Amino acid sequence: MAAIKDTINSALEKLHLTGQQDTLAREPTDEQLSELKSKYEKGGQEQVFAFYDNLSTAEKASLFEQLSGFDVDYINQITEKALHPAKQESAKSTIEPLPDNATSSVLDSKEDDLQKWYDSGLELIAENEVAVVLMAGGQGTRLGSSAPKGCFDIGLPSKKSLFQLQGERIAKAEQLAKKTYGKKSVTVPWYVMTSGPTRGPTEKFFEENNYFGLERENVTIFEQGVLPCISNEGRILLESKSKVAVAPDGNGGLYQALIQSGVVADMGKRGIKHIHAYCVDNCLVKVADPTFIGFSASKNVDIATKVVRKRNAKESVGLILQKNGRPDVVEYSEIDTADAEAKDPKNPELLKFRAANIVNHYYSYSFLESIPEWARKLPHHVARKKIPYVNTDNGETIKPEKPNGIKLEQFVFDCFPFLTLDKFACMEVKREDEFSPLKNARGTGEDDPDTSKKDIMMQGKKWVEAAGAVVVSESDDDGVEVSPFISYGGEGLEFLKDRTIKAPAVIEKED
Repeated sequence: MAAIKDTINSALEKLHLTGQQDTLAREPTDEQLSELKSKYEKGGQEQVFAFYDNLSTAEKASLFEQLSGFDVDYINQITEKALHPAKQESAKSTIEPLPDNATSSVLDSKEDDLQKWYDSGLELIAENEVAVVLMAGGQGTRLGSSAPKGCFDIGLPSKKSLFQLQGERIAKAEQLAKKTYGKKSVTVPWYVMTSGPTRGPTEKFFEENNYFGLERENVTIFEQGVLPCISNEGRILLESKSKVAVAPDGNGGLYQALIQSGVVADMGKRGIKHIHAYCVDNCLVKVADPTFIGFSASKNVDIATKVVRKRNAKESVGLILQKNGRPDVVEYSEIDTADAEAKDPKNPELLKFRAANIVNHYYSYSFLESIPEWARKLPHHVARKKIPYVNTDNGETIKPEKPNGIKLEQFVFDCFPFLTLDKFACMEVKREDEFSPLKNARGTGEDDPDTSKKDIMMQGKKWVEAAGAVVVSESDDDGVEVSPFISYGGEGLEFLKDRTIKAPAVIEKED
């Protein structure tokens, strides 16, 4: 009897909850529905309402909310441009490296200049004028994980995730600025852009890890936008009878998201003037790098970018350069062999075009504040995909065997050509010091968890040896992990002088 009673109570509870949801989820009024339907009908996209009348109250409310979030005229406009691009002029674009006065390299800069940039950047951090934006919308699917990529443990002795490494670097930058300039408190706000699927897990991960030593009120997690998936005929596709098929709008969606989420407004209230933006998958990224901030601020530019030297003419990387007299990025597939192999006339040992894009950028606050003036001018790139959809004629779910539609996305560098050359700068950094992307599954041998781990461990080994320690190991691949709380970029390790460290090892505290 007790079991039967429990079953009845459980069923009643479910009914109660369902009724509660239906009460909370209110479908639109006839007037609201008519107004929205009219917009989609005028845009030739009325098929999105094909099953509306047969949906539950909650489903109607959800679909109405989703459709209300799209500007159907804008969707049609960008779809038309994507499916029927204007014919390009046959004249070849002119490409050249960026002018010398817009570039610098840590490989050959004077130590005095590097120190000056570092000091001025650290002072800007101390004045609470620096913020960090992280692009972290990706999942670790290729890595065999369904969690956000930033949660991934690359196998370090400390088991720290990418998020933790980066959060601790921010905390260390705050600490260095506070100590150097005698401030009572220093804050570098961290704005983390997620996608729909990664937002919830990211928020939970940050909470569980106490925001990696940062104050909760200085960490903002927000979400990038999405765009409807479009059929080859230009029609908005439905994923189900009550939901439009959507895809993230690319890392170039950062700009609209910064405005719509209120991030730029929050920066303004805080007095932020300099912003460092980067991608989550780089385990070596120097978050809020004082040298980069100081360099960029000294140039008085709207955008600056870090690059690494292209390994060889055939490396598949985008290149930072000037195209038709404007800063731009040219993908490896868009550059011909002659240009790819051309040598620098000033140094024939180097490639003429060697500034490899690593999606690591500086922005002035005034530039981000101007986003509403230019964001809709950004082009959309087409990715042809096999997109499951519901046939609006018969309600059947179709899983296509060949590409049946497009996903539209923007790239974060699409805005570079909006600038004149005097408002753009570029800093070359050492690949082994600052760039180790995590792209592939373990065992691939390139840009995978093992290479990321090795790069961190080798960097730490180099730091402690430079401080006077002796590292002994059984394998050349064994190194030393140095906690960001101990050292941001190799500084402050004097306590290790004359110490012998058996690798692999982790330095978490001074002792």
